[in-house]
Amino acid sequence: MQYELHKAAHSVYLIHLHLYLVTKYRRKIINQAIAGRIAEVTKGICEKHKCAVLTDGAEPDHIHFLIDLHPDNNISQLIKSIKSVTSKTIRQEFPKRFTNFYRHKRALWGRQKFVVSVGGAPLEIVKQYIENQDEPVD
Repeated sequence: MQYELHKAAHSVYLIHLHLYLVTKYRRKIINQAIAGRIAEVTKGICEKHKCAVLTDGAEPDHIHFLIDLHPDNNISQLIKSIKSVTSKTIRQEFPKRFTNFYRHKRALWGRQKFVVSVGGAPLEIVKQYIENQDEPVD
């Protein structure tokens, strides 16, 4: 199997992460518009951290990302950034939908997260899994 390795000043690397974020209380708040906006914001955050989102997929109560990670990143800090910025963005841009699901809460995401390095399974299989998530409904 052929991999495209990345090169930095003092390293050669190939790091892929499967990130899975769950909404607080597993509320089914994510629709297509929100999923698209979360993906857009996450891609921007990743670019700032020298990473790339390879693919994403969402269901009404969770979202998946396949991230090509740069080794300079602290994974916990990157996830914290993604969760806080996307939560703030969704609260501001979709206030009516947000308050329908979370009356007095300030967070979109639950405290839990799932992140796994992707290396054992072929990348195409992981991409297919993420892309084949059920679509959020409006």
